[in-house]
Amino acid sequence: MRTQRYFAIQSAGLCVKIVPLFLALLLAGISGCMENSSQNERSDSADHRAPNIIYILADDLGYGELGVYGQEKIETPHIDGLASAGMKFTQHYSGSAVCAPSRYMLMTGKHPGNAYIRGNDELPQRGDIGSFAEMLENPSLEGQRPIPSNTVTLGELLQSVGYTTAAIGKWGLGGPCSSGHPNEQGFDFFYGYLCQRQAHTYFPTHLWKNKERVYLDNDLVPPHQSLPEEAAPYDPVSYKPYHEQPDYAAELMHSETIKFIDKQGESPFFLYLPTPIPHVSLQAPQRWIDYYVNKFGEEEPYPGGSYVPVRYPNATYAAMISYLDEQVGEIVEKLKAKDLYENTLIIFTSDNGPTFTGGVDPEYFDSAAPFKSTYGWGKGFLREGGIRVPMIAAWKRYIPEGSVSEHLSAFWDVLPTLSEITGFQLPDDSDGISFLPVLKGLDEDQKKHEYLYWEFPGYGGQQAVRMGRWKAVRLNLKENPNAPVELYNLDVDLREQNNVANQFPEIVKEMELIMKREHTPSELFPLLPE
Repeated sequence: MRTQRYFAIQSAGLCVKIVPLFLALLLAGISGCMENSSQNERSDSADHRAPNIIYILADDLGYGELGVYGQEKIETPHIDGLASAGMKFTQHYSGSAVCAPSRYMLMTGKHPGNAYIRGNDELPQRGDIGSFAEMLENPSLEGQRPIPSNTVTLGELLQSVGYTTAAIGKWGLGGPCSSGHPNEQGFDFFYGYLCQRQAHTYFPTHLWKNKERVYLDNDLVPPHQSLPEEAAPYDPVSYKPYHEQPDYAAELMHSETIKFIDKQGESPFFLYLPTPIPHVSLQAPQRWIDYYVNKFGEEEPYPGGSYVPVRYPNATYAAMISYLDEQVGEIVEKLKAKDLYENTLIIFTSDNGPTFTGGVDPEYFDSAAPFKSTYGWGKGFLREGGIRVPMIAAWKRYIPEGSVSEHLSAFWDVLPTLSEITGFQLPDDSDGISFLPVLKGLDEDQKKHEYLYWEFPGYGGQQAVRMGRWKAVRLNLKENPNAPVELYNLDVDLREQNNVANQFPEIVKEMELIMKREHTPSELFPLLPE
Protein backbone atom coordinates (compact mmCIF):
# COMPACT_ATOMS: atom_id res chain seq x y z
CA MET A 1 0.00 0.00 0.00
CA ARG A 2 1.28 3.45 -0.86
CA THR A 3 2.00 5.64 2.15
CA GLN A 4 1.82 9.39 1.76
CA ARG A 5 4.32 11.59 3.57
CA TYR A 6 3.35 15.14 4.45
CA PHE A 7 5.77 18.02 4.56
CA ALA A 8 4.66 21.16 6.44
CA ILE A 9 6.42 23.72 4.33
CA GLN A 10 5.74 26.73 6.55
CA SER A 11 7.03 25.08 9.71
CA ALA A 12 10.19 23.87 8.00
CA GLY A 13 11.48 27.38 7.37
CA LEU A 14 11.99 26.86 3.65
CA CYS A 15 9.71 29.66 2.43
CA VAL A 16 11.19 32.77 0.91
CA LYS A 17 9.36 35.94 -0.02
CA ILE A 18 9.24 36.40 -3.76
CA VAL A 19 7.03 39.49 -3.90
CA PRO A 20 6.63 42.49 -1.59
CA LEU A 21 3.78 42.65 0.88
CA PHE A 22 0.60 44.07 -0.56
CA LEU A 23 -2.43 45.81 0.87
CA ALA A 24 -4.94 43.80 2.89
CA LEU A 25 -7.77 42.07 1.06
CA LEU A 26 -10.48 44.44 -0.10
CA LEU A 27 -13.34 42.32 1.06
CA ALA A 28 -14.67 44.21 4.10
CA GLY A 29 -18.41 44.58 3.95
CA ILE A 30 -18.97 42.17 1.06
CA SER A 31 -20.68 39.65 3.34
CA GLY A 32 -23.80 41.82 3.47
CA CYS A 33 -23.99 42.36 -0.28
CA MET A 34 -27.02 40.18 -0.88
CA GLU A 35 -29.30 42.84 0.65
CA ASN A 36 -28.12 45.72 -1.54
CA SER A 37 -29.68 45.45 -4.99
CA SER A 38 -31.48 43.28 -7.48
CA GLN A 39 -28.07 42.26 -8.82
CA ASN A 40 -27.55 40.46 -5.53
CA GLU A 41 -30.67 38.33 -5.69
CA ARG A 42 -30.12 34.64 -6.28
CA SER A 43 -31.80 32.87 -9.14
CA ASP A 44 -35.34 31.88 -8.22
CA SER A 45 -35.00 28.10 -8.14
CA ALA A 46 -37.88 25.93 -7.06
CA ASP A 47 -36.59 25.48 -3.52
CA HIS A 48 -34.59 28.76 -3.39
CA ARG A 49 -31.32 26.94 -2.84
CA ALA A 50 -28.20 28.50 -4.30
CA PRO A 51 -26.82 26.26 -7.07
CA ASN A 52 -23.61 24.32 -6.80
CA ILE A 53 -21.04 25.29 -9.44
CA ILE A 54 -18.40 23.07 -11.04
CA TYR A 55 -16.01 24.74 -13.48
CA ILE A 56 -13.82 22.26 -15.40
CA LEU A 57 -10.87 23.89 -17.17
CA ALA A 58 -8.96 21.68 -19.59
CA ASP A 59 -5.37 22.64 -20.42
CA ASP A 60 -4.44 23.27 -24.09
CA LEU A 61 -7.57 21.53 -25.38
CA GLY A 62 -8.34 22.76 -28.89
CA TYR A 63 -11.71 24.00 -30.13
CA GLY A 64 -12.01 20.97 -32.42
CA GLU A 65 -10.91 18.22 -30.03
CA LEU A 66 -14.34 17.20 -28.72
CA GLY A 67 -16.83 15.09 -30.62
CA VAL A 68 -19.57 17.68 -30.20
CA TYR A 69 -17.26 20.23 -31.85
CA GLY A 70 -16.49 17.97 -34.81
CA GLN A 71 -13.61 15.76 -33.62
CA GLU A 72 -13.61 12.46 -35.53
CA LYS A 73 -10.63 10.57 -34.03
CA ILE A 74 -10.85 11.19 -30.27
CA GLU A 75 -13.90 9.86 -28.43
CA THR A 76 -15.53 12.12 -25.81
CA PRO A 77 -19.04 10.72 -25.18
CA HIS A 78 -19.45 12.10 -21.65
CA ILE A 79 -18.46 15.67 -22.50
CA ASP A 80 -20.62 15.44 -25.61
CA GLY A 81 -23.38 14.27 -23.28
CA LEU A 82 -23.01 17.49 -21.26
CA ALA A 83 -23.72 19.41 -24.46
CA SER A 84 -26.77 17.24 -25.15
CA ALA A 85 -28.00 17.98 -21.63
CA GLY A 86 -27.17 21.68 -21.83
CA MET A 87 -25.73 24.36 -24.09
CA LYS A 88 -22.81 24.44 -26.52
CA PHE A 89 -21.19 27.85 -27.08
CA THR A 90 -19.61 28.46 -30.47
CA GLN A 91 -18.08 31.91 -29.87
CA HIS A 92 -16.51 31.65 -26.43
CA TYR A 93 -12.96 32.89 -25.88
CA SER A 94 -10.26 32.17 -23.33
CA GLY A 95 -8.63 34.84 -21.20
CA SER A 96 -5.31 34.61 -23.03
CA ALA A 97 -3.24 32.42 -25.33
CA VAL A 98 -1.32 30.67 -22.50
CA CYS A 99 -1.98 29.25 -19.05
CA ALA A 100 -1.38 31.70 -16.19
CA PRO A 101 -2.92 34.87 -17.64
CA SER A 102 -5.95 32.96 -18.88
CA ARG A 103 -6.56 31.69 -15.34
CA TYR A 104 -6.07 35.18 -13.94
CA MET A 105 -8.79 36.60 -16.22
CA LEU A 106 -11.13 33.86 -15.04
CA MET A 107 -10.45 34.53 -11.36
CA THR A 108 -10.73 38.33 -11.57
CA GLY A 109 -13.14 39.19 -14.37
CA LYS A 110 -10.57 41.44 -16.03
CA HIS A 111 -9.52 41.52 -19.67
CA PRO A 112 -5.80 41.31 -20.59
CA GLY A 113 -5.39 45.07 -21.08
CA ASN A 114 -6.27 45.70 -17.43
CA ALA A 115 -4.76 42.61 -15.83
CA TYR A 116 -1.93 42.23 -13.32
CA ILE A 117 -0.90 38.84 -14.79
CA ARG A 118 -0.54 39.03 -18.59
CA GLY A 119 1.95 36.26 -19.28
CA ASN A 120 3.70 33.22 -17.78
CA ASP A 121 6.29 34.68 -15.39
CA GLU A 122 8.53 32.02 -13.84
CA LEU A 123 10.53 34.44 -11.65
CA PRO A 124 13.95 33.01 -12.66
CA GLN A 125 15.75 35.36 -10.25
CA ARG A 126 14.86 32.90 -7.47
CA GLY A 127 17.46 30.36 -8.57
CA ASP A 128 17.60 27.25 -10.76
CA ILE A 129 13.85 27.02 -11.44
CA GLY A 130 14.42 24.63 -14.33
CA SER A 131 15.85 21.90 -12.12
CA PHE A 132 13.30 19.46 -10.75
CA ALA A 133 15.89 18.20 -8.27
CA GLU A 134 16.39 21.74 -6.96
CA MET A 135 12.64 22.29 -6.71
CA LEU A 136 12.31 19.07 -4.74
CA GLU A 137 14.85 20.35 -2.21
CA ASN A 138 13.68 23.98 -2.22
CA PRO A 139 9.90 24.50 -2.50
CA SER A 140 10.35 28.26 -2.86
CA LEU A 141 11.45 27.60 -6.47
CA GLU A 142 7.96 26.35 -7.31
CA GLY A 143 5.19 28.47 -8.75
CA GLN A 144 4.68 31.38 -11.09
CA ARG A 145 4.36 35.10 -10.26
CA PRO A 146 1.75 35.24 -7.48
CA ILE A 147 -1.34 37.36 -7.63
CA PRO A 148 -1.21 40.09 -4.95
CA SER A 149 -2.92 39.70 -1.62
CA ASN A 150 -5.33 42.55 -2.37
CA THR A 151 -6.72 40.79 -5.44
CA VAL A 152 -10.44 40.08 -5.18
CA THR A 153 -10.99 36.64 -6.70
CA LEU A 154 -13.94 34.56 -7.75
CA GLY A 155 -13.26 32.18 -4.87
CA GLU A 156 -13.38 34.96 -2.28
CA LEU A 157 -16.55 36.43 -3.71
CA LEU A 158 -18.31 33.06 -3.58
CA GLN A 159 -17.08 32.52 -0.04
CA SER A 160 -18.70 35.85 0.87
CA VAL A 161 -22.14 34.47 0.05
CA GLY A 162 -21.73 31.18 1.87
CA TYR A 163 -20.08 28.89 -0.68
CA THR A 164 -17.60 26.18 0.26
CA THR A 165 -14.83 26.49 -2.31
CA ALA A 166 -12.26 24.03 -3.63
CA ALA A 167 -9.61 24.08 -6.36
CA ILE A 168 -8.24 20.74 -7.53
CA GLY A 169 -5.74 20.56 -10.37
CA LYS A 170 -3.11 22.97 -11.73
CA TRP A 171 -3.08 26.41 -10.11
CA GLY A 172 -0.31 28.51 -11.71
CA LEU A 173 -1.01 31.80 -9.90
CA GLY A 174 1.43 31.58 -6.99
CA GLY A 175 3.64 29.07 -5.24
CA PRO A 176 3.95 27.90 -1.64
CA CYS A 177 3.95 30.62 1.03
CA SER A 178 3.13 33.32 -1.53
CA SER A 179 0.19 35.72 -1.63
CA GLY A 180 -1.09 33.79 -4.62
CA HIS A 181 -1.57 30.46 -2.85
CA PRO A 182 -5.17 29.27 -3.46
CA ASN A 183 -5.86 29.10 0.29
CA GLU A 184 -5.00 32.83 0.37
CA GLN A 185 -7.17 33.58 -2.66
CA GLY A 186 -10.59 32.28 -1.69
CA PHE A 187 -10.31 28.49 -1.75
CA ASP A 188 -11.07 26.52 1.39
CA PHE A 189 -9.43 23.42 -0.05
CA PHE A 190 -6.67 22.89 -2.60
CA TYR A 191 -5.10 19.72 -3.98
CA GLY A 192 -2.78 19.45 -6.95
CA TYR A 193 0.07 21.32 -8.60
CA LEU A 194 0.85 24.82 -7.41
CA CYS A 195 3.49 25.18 -10.14
CA GLN A 196 2.91 24.89 -13.88
CA ARG A 197 6.43 23.56 -14.44
CA GLN A 198 5.80 20.72 -11.99
CA ALA A 199 2.70 19.88 -14.04
CA HIS A 200 4.91 19.05 -17.02
CA THR A 201 4.94 15.52 -15.66
CA TYR A 202 1.95 13.44 -14.57
CA PHE A 203 4.26 11.40 -12.34
CA PRO A 204 5.58 14.12 -10.02
CA THR A 205 7.47 13.55 -6.80
CA HIS A 206 4.76 15.42 -4.91
CA LEU A 207 1.53 17.36 -5.05
CA TRP A 208 0.17 19.93 -2.61
CA LYS A 209 -2.73 19.53 -0.21
CA ASN A 210 -3.52 23.01 0.99
CA LYS A 211 -0.13 24.20 2.34
CA GLU A 212 1.44 20.79 2.82
CA ARG A 213 3.51 18.80 0.39
CA VAL A 214 2.13 15.32 -0.24
CA TYR A 215 5.02 13.13 -1.32
CA LEU A 216 4.25 10.43 -3.87
CA ASP A 217 5.95 7.09 -4.56
CA ASN A 218 7.25 8.23 -7.95
CA ASP A 219 10.91 8.47 -8.84
CA LEU A 220 12.29 11.85 -9.83
CA VAL A 221 12.15 11.78 -13.65
CA PRO A 222 12.60 15.29 -15.08
CA PRO A 223 10.18 15.71 -17.99
CA HIS A 224 12.43 17.68 -20.34
CA GLN A 225 14.70 14.98 -21.74
CA SER A 226 15.30 12.76 -24.75
CA LEU A 227 15.40 9.01 -25.20
CA PRO A 228 18.97 7.79 -24.61
CA GLU A 229 20.94 7.08 -27.77
CA GLU A 230 21.41 3.44 -26.83
CA ALA A 231 17.66 2.86 -26.39
CA ALA A 232 15.68 1.08 -29.12
CA PRO A 233 13.22 3.72 -30.36
CA TYR A 234 10.56 1.25 -31.56
CA ASP A 235 10.60 -0.92 -28.46
CA PRO A 236 7.90 0.10 -25.94
CA VAL A 237 10.15 -1.13 -23.13
CA SER A 238 12.49 1.81 -23.81
CA TYR A 239 9.73 4.19 -22.68
CA LYS A 240 8.80 2.49 -19.39
CA PRO A 241 10.84 4.84 -17.12
CA TYR A 242 8.72 7.75 -18.32
CA HIS A 243 5.31 6.11 -18.19
CA GLU A 244 5.21 3.36 -15.57
CA GLN A 245 5.27 4.80 -12.06
CA PRO A 246 2.92 4.19 -9.14
CA ASP A 247 1.15 7.53 -8.72
CA TYR A 248 -0.57 9.13 -11.70
CA ALA A 249 -1.40 12.69 -10.66
CA ALA A 250 -4.53 12.99 -12.77
CA GLU A 251 -6.00 9.96 -11.03
CA LEU A 252 -5.10 11.24 -7.56
CA MET A 253 -6.67 14.63 -8.25
CA HIS A 254 -9.81 13.02 -9.61
CA SER A 255 -10.07 10.91 -6.47
CA GLU A 256 -9.95 14.09 -4.37
CA THR A 257 -12.65 15.59 -6.60
CA ILE A 258 -15.01 12.69 -6.01
CA LYS A 259 -14.29 12.76 -2.26
CA PHE A 260 -15.02 16.48 -2.13
CA ILE A 261 -18.39 16.05 -3.86
CA ASP A 262 -19.19 13.11 -1.60
CA LYS A 263 -18.73 15.28 1.50
CA GLN A 264 -21.12 18.02 0.37
CA GLY A 265 -24.51 18.49 1.99
CA GLU A 266 -27.07 21.30 1.88
CA SER A 267 -24.62 24.22 1.67
CA PRO A 268 -23.66 25.33 -1.86
CA PHE A 269 -20.18 24.63 -3.18
CA PHE A 270 -17.90 25.92 -5.92
CA LEU A 271 -15.53 23.31 -7.32
CA TYR A 272 -12.85 24.67 -9.66
CA LEU A 273 -11.16 21.85 -11.60
CA PRO A 274 -8.20 23.16 -13.65
CA THR A 275 -7.04 19.75 -14.89
CA PRO A 276 -3.57 19.60 -16.52
CA ILE A 277 -4.98 17.36 -19.27
CA PRO A 278 -4.09 17.30 -22.16
CA HIS A 279 -1.01 19.52 -21.61
CA VAL A 280 2.24 17.70 -22.36
CA SER A 281 4.11 15.60 -21.27
CA LEU A 282 2.13 12.89 -23.04
CA GLN A 283 1.37 10.38 -20.27
CA ALA A 284 -1.88 8.44 -19.94
CA PRO A 285 -3.38 5.25 -18.46
CA GLN A 286 -2.12 2.27 -20.43
CA ARG A 287 -5.59 0.87 -21.05
CA TRP A 288 -6.53 4.02 -22.97
CA ILE A 289 -3.23 4.06 -24.86
CA ASP A 290 -3.80 0.45 -25.93
CA TYR A 291 -7.30 1.35 -27.08
CA TYR A 292 -6.05 4.05 -29.41
CA VAL A 293 -3.02 2.09 -30.62
CA ASN A 294 -5.51 -0.52 -31.76
CA LYS A 295 -7.67 2.18 -33.34
CA PHE A 296 -4.95 4.28 -35.02
CA GLY A 297 -2.41 1.60 -35.85
CA GLU A 298 1.36 1.96 -36.05
CA GLU A 299 2.97 5.40 -35.72
CA GLU A 300 6.37 7.00 -35.33
CA PRO A 301 7.60 7.55 -31.77
CA TYR A 302 8.36 10.93 -30.26
CA PRO A 303 12.01 10.78 -29.09
CA GLY A 304 11.58 13.48 -26.46
CA GLY A 305 13.52 16.66 -25.95
CA SER A 306 11.06 19.37 -24.96
CA TYR A 307 9.04 16.74 -23.03
CA VAL A 308 9.38 13.04 -22.22
CA PRO A 309 9.76 10.44 -24.99
CA VAL A 310 6.57 8.65 -26.08
CA ARG A 311 6.29 5.48 -28.15
CA TYR A 312 2.79 6.23 -29.46
CA PRO A 313 2.30 10.01 -29.29
CA ASN A 314 -1.01 10.28 -31.16
CA ALA A 315 -2.55 7.37 -29.29
CA THR A 316 -1.34 8.76 -25.97
CA TYR A 317 -2.70 12.25 -26.69
CA ALA A 318 -6.11 10.83 -27.58
CA ALA A 319 -5.93 8.61 -24.49
CA MET A 320 -5.44 11.62 -22.24
CA ILE A 321 -8.51 13.39 -23.59
CA SER A 322 -10.66 10.27 -23.39
CA TYR A 323 -9.46 9.73 -19.82
CA LEU A 324 -10.53 13.29 -18.97
CA ASP A 325 -13.87 12.56 -20.63
CA GLU A 326 -14.21 9.47 -18.44
CA GLN A 327 -13.59 11.62 -15.36
CA VAL A 328 -16.30 14.07 -16.43
CA GLY A 329 -18.72 11.16 -16.71
CA GLU A 330 -17.85 9.99 -13.20
CA ILE A 331 -18.36 13.50 -11.81
CA VAL A 332 -21.84 13.64 -13.34
CA GLU A 333 -22.69 10.20 -11.98
CA LYS A 334 -21.53 11.19 -8.49
CA LEU A 335 -23.68 14.33 -8.61
CA LYS A 336 -26.68 12.25 -9.62
CA ALA A 337 -26.02 9.69 -6.89
CA LYS A 338 -25.87 12.51 -4.33
CA ASP A 339 -29.06 14.09 -5.74
CA LEU A 340 -27.04 17.21 -6.58
CA TYR A 341 -27.10 17.13 -10.37
CA GLU A 342 -30.25 19.13 -11.05
CA ASN A 343 -29.08 22.03 -8.90
CA THR A 344 -25.49 22.10 -10.18
CA LEU A 345 -24.20 24.35 -12.94
CA ILE A 346 -21.38 22.54 -14.77
CA ILE A 347 -19.16 24.50 -17.14
CA PHE A 348 -16.51 22.78 -19.25
CA THR A 349 -13.96 24.74 -21.28
CA SER A 350 -10.22 25.13 -22.05
CA ASP A 351 -7.62 27.74 -21.10
CA ASN A 352 -6.32 28.27 -24.66
CA GLY A 353 -5.88 26.55 -27.99
CA PRO A 354 -3.90 23.39 -28.82
CA THR A 355 -0.16 23.07 -28.38
CA PHE A 356 2.42 22.26 -31.04
CA THR A 357 5.20 20.62 -29.03
CA GLY A 358 6.09 17.55 -26.96
CA GLY A 359 4.90 15.03 -29.56
CA VAL A 360 1.47 16.58 -30.08
CA ASP A 361 0.39 16.69 -33.73
CA PRO A 362 -2.46 19.22 -34.02
CA GLU A 363 -2.68 18.70 -37.77
CA TYR A 364 -3.34 14.97 -37.34
CA PHE A 365 -6.32 15.69 -35.10
CA ASP A 366 -7.23 19.01 -36.78
CA SER A 367 -7.23 20.19 -33.20
CA ALA A 368 -8.43 23.78 -33.68
CA ALA A 369 -10.87 23.07 -36.51
CA PRO A 370 -12.42 24.94 -38.22
CA PHE A 371 -9.50 27.29 -37.46
CA LYS A 372 -5.85 26.69 -38.30
CA SER A 373 -4.10 24.42 -35.80
CA THR A 374 -0.38 24.68 -36.54
CA TYR A 375 2.33 26.74 -34.86
CA GLY A 376 1.52 30.43 -35.13
CA TRP A 377 -2.21 29.75 -35.12
CA GLY A 378 -2.86 27.83 -31.90
CA LYS A 379 -1.49 28.12 -28.37
CA GLY A 380 0.64 31.20 -27.79
CA PHE A 381 -1.07 33.28 -30.46
CA LEU A 382 -4.12 35.53 -30.51
CA ARG A 383 -5.46 33.86 -33.63
CA GLU A 384 -8.84 32.15 -33.46
CA GLY A 385 -7.20 28.77 -32.94
CA GLY A 386 -5.26 30.14 -29.99
CA ILE A 387 -8.08 31.79 -28.05
CA ARG A 388 -11.47 30.52 -29.28
CA VAL A 389 -12.22 27.52 -27.09
CA PRO A 390 -15.00 24.99 -26.56
CA MET A 391 -17.44 25.89 -23.80
CA ILE A 392 -20.33 23.74 -22.62
CA ALA A 393 -22.74 24.62 -19.81
CA ALA A 394 -25.20 22.18 -18.27
CA TRP A 395 -27.72 23.05 -15.54
CA LYS A 396 -30.79 20.87 -15.70
CA ARG A 397 -32.94 23.32 -13.78
CA TYR A 398 -32.50 26.16 -16.29
CA ILE A 399 -30.46 25.50 -19.43
CA PRO A 400 -32.44 24.18 -22.44
CA GLU A 401 -31.26 20.73 -23.43
CA GLY A 402 -29.29 20.44 -26.65
CA SER A 403 -29.16 24.19 -27.17
CA VAL A 404 -26.46 26.07 -29.09
CA SER A 405 -25.46 29.69 -28.53
CA GLU A 406 -23.50 32.00 -30.81
CA HIS A 407 -23.28 34.60 -28.03
CA LEU A 408 -19.89 36.34 -28.02
CA SER A 409 -18.26 35.81 -24.61
CA ALA A 410 -14.92 35.43 -22.85
CA PHE A 411 -13.43 34.28 -19.55
CA TRP A 412 -13.97 37.67 -17.93
CA ASP A 413 -17.72 37.14 -18.35
CA VAL A 414 -17.75 34.18 -15.97
CA LEU A 415 -17.39 36.29 -12.81
CA PRO A 416 -20.38 38.59 -13.56
CA THR A 417 -22.42 35.57 -14.62
CA LEU A 418 -21.81 33.84 -11.31
CA SER A 419 -22.46 37.12 -9.52
CA GLU A 420 -25.94 37.27 -11.04
CA ILE A 421 -26.56 33.61 -10.23
CA THR A 422 -25.34 33.56 -6.63
CA GLY A 423 -25.72 37.13 -5.38
CA PHE A 424 -22.18 38.24 -4.59
CA GLN A 425 -21.36 41.91 -5.16
CA LEU A 426 -19.76 42.40 -8.57
CA PRO A 427 -16.47 44.33 -8.31
CA ASP A 428 -16.59 47.75 -9.94
CA ASP A 429 -13.57 47.03 -12.12
CA SER A 430 -14.94 43.89 -13.78
CA ASP A 431 -14.71 43.95 -17.58
CA GLY A 432 -17.30 41.23 -18.16
CA ILE A 433 -20.99 40.92 -18.94
CA SER A 434 -23.18 38.21 -17.40
CA PHE A 435 -24.39 35.61 -19.90
CA LEU A 436 -27.05 34.23 -17.54
CA PRO A 437 -29.92 35.26 -19.88
CA VAL A 438 -28.32 33.15 -22.63
CA LEU A 439 -28.02 30.19 -20.26
CA LYS A 440 -31.74 30.45 -19.54
CA GLY A 441 -32.61 30.70 -23.23
CA LEU A 442 -33.62 34.37 -22.90
CA ASP A 443 -31.50 35.74 -25.72
CA GLU A 444 -33.69 38.82 -26.08
CA ASP A 445 -32.65 39.92 -22.57
CA GLN A 446 -28.93 39.39 -23.12
CA LYS A 447 -26.56 42.37 -23.10
CA LYS A 448 -23.76 42.10 -25.64
CA HIS A 449 -20.16 43.17 -25.90
CA GLU A 450 -19.43 45.87 -28.42
CA TYR A 451 -16.02 44.20 -28.73
CA LEU A 452 -13.55 41.92 -26.93
CA TYR A 453 -9.91 42.92 -26.46
CA TRP A 454 -6.75 40.86 -25.83
CA GLU A 455 -3.09 41.61 -25.53
CA PHE A 456 -0.26 39.18 -24.91
CA PRO A 457 3.40 40.17 -24.46
CA GLY A 458 4.67 36.70 -25.38
CA TYR A 459 5.63 35.32 -28.78
CA GLY A 460 6.74 38.72 -30.04
CA GLY A 461 3.97 40.85 -28.52
CA GLN A 462 0.40 40.77 -29.84
CA GLN A 463 -2.95 42.55 -29.71
CA ALA A 464 -6.35 41.38 -30.95
CA VAL A 465 -9.92 42.67 -31.09
CA ARG A 466 -13.12 40.82 -31.93
CA MET A 467 -15.95 43.16 -32.98
CA GLY A 468 -18.97 41.58 -34.61
CA ARG A 469 -17.81 39.78 -37.72
CA TRP A 470 -14.44 41.53 -37.64
CA LYS A 471 -11.20 40.24 -36.12
CA ALA A 472 -8.17 42.54 -35.88
CA VAL A 473 -4.67 41.34 -35.00
CA ARG A 474 -1.31 43.08 -34.52
CA LEU A 475 1.79 40.89 -34.28
CA ASN A 476 5.51 41.23 -33.46
CA LEU A 477 5.03 44.45 -31.50
CA LYS A 478 8.31 44.00 -29.63
CA GLU A 479 10.22 44.39 -32.90
CA ASN A 480 7.82 46.83 -34.54
CA PRO A 481 5.67 48.94 -32.17
CA ASN A 482 3.91 50.36 -35.22
CA ALA A 483 3.04 46.99 -36.70
CA PRO A 484 0.01 47.28 -38.97
CA VAL A 485 -3.41 45.94 -38.11
CA GLU A 486 -4.46 42.79 -39.94
CA LEU A 487 -8.22 42.62 -40.48
CA TYR A 488 -10.32 39.51 -41.15
CA ASN A 489 -14.00 38.98 -41.85
CA LEU A 490 -14.78 35.89 -39.80
CA ASP A 491 -18.15 35.45 -41.48
CA VAL A 492 -16.30 34.22 -44.57
CA ASP A 493 -12.73 33.67 -43.34
CA LEU A 494 -12.58 31.70 -40.07
CA ARG A 495 -8.99 30.65 -40.74
CA GLU A 496 -7.80 34.28 -40.99
CA GLN A 497 -6.19 33.86 -44.38
CA ASN A 498 -7.43 36.94 -46.27
CA ASN A 499 -6.26 40.23 -44.75
CA VAL A 500 -8.77 42.87 -45.88
CA ALA A 501 -7.31 45.83 -43.97
CA ASN A 502 -6.73 47.79 -47.18
CA GLN A 503 -10.38 47.42 -48.16
CA PHE A 504 -11.86 48.70 -44.87
CA PRO A 505 -9.70 51.57 -43.58
CA GLU A 506 -12.51 52.90 -41.38
CA ILE A 507 -12.78 49.56 -39.54
CA VAL A 508 -9.00 49.45 -39.14
CA LYS A 509 -9.02 52.94 -37.63
CA GLU A 510 -11.71 51.92 -35.17
CA MET A 511 -9.72 48.81 -34.21
CA GLU A 512 -6.59 50.91 -33.64
CA LEU A 513 -8.52 53.22 -31.32
CA ILE A 514 -9.82 50.24 -29.33
CA MET A 515 -6.31 48.79 -29.00
CA LYS A 516 -4.98 52.11 -27.74
CA ARG A 517 -7.90 52.73 -25.38
CA GLU A 518 -8.01 49.27 -23.79
CA HIS A 519 -4.27 48.89 -23.24
CA THR A 520 -3.07 49.92 -19.79
CA PRO A 521 0.76 49.87 -19.63
CA SER A 522 2.29 47.16 -17.42
CA GLU A 523 5.81 47.33 -16.00
CA LEU A 524 5.77 43.58 -15.32
CA PHE A 525 4.46 42.55 -18.73
CA PRO A 526 5.36 45.31 -21.22
CA LEU A 527 3.69 44.94 -24.58
CA LEU A 528 5.92 47.41 -26.43
CA PRO A 529 9.69 48.04 -26.22
CA GLU A 530 10.67 50.12 -23.21
